[in-house]
Amino acid sequence: MADILVLTTGGTIDKLYFDALSEYKIGDSVVDRLLAIARVKKPFRVQGLMRKDSLELDDADRASIVKATAEAPENHIIITHGTDTMTETAKALAGIKDKTIVLFGALAPARFAESDATFNLGMAFATAQIAPAGVWIAMNGTIFPADRVRKDRAANAFVPV
Repeated sequence: MADILVLTTGGTIDKLYFDALSEYKIGDSVVDRLLAIARVKKPFRVQGLMRKDSLELDDADRASIVKATAEAPENHIIITHGTDTMTETAKALAGIKDKTIVLFGALAPARFAESDATFNLGMAFATAQIAPAGVWIAMNGTIFPADRVRKDRAANAFVPV
């Protein structure tokens, strides 16, 4: 069994843009590649759940995320998620006991040179190993208790509440 499970759901971290005039598409998850580049040796496994922008997630999608998290044999779970509705999914996960659950995303796609994705993934990976059981959000160089954070769209950052 892996020590850490990474569930991928899509979001900006996995967005692909073809040119300035095109619509984006959610591509394959980049998490495996980012962890390989980082030379992570801690045992982990990656499970893809969906490839959606978080604004497209509905209650059925959130139920799938909760089910996969609750039923996973691992007690340390990282979830890639779009930033717009990350706190909504975190609320849905709040009832899961005895697991450390960390949601993270990116404000720029991982495929962009100046993306925050790699840093946020590293923060999430560390948080999953050392934080107590509960639901956490790793964004902007900060670890937030999931029930005490919001996305400030004007600042394009997560801030405590």
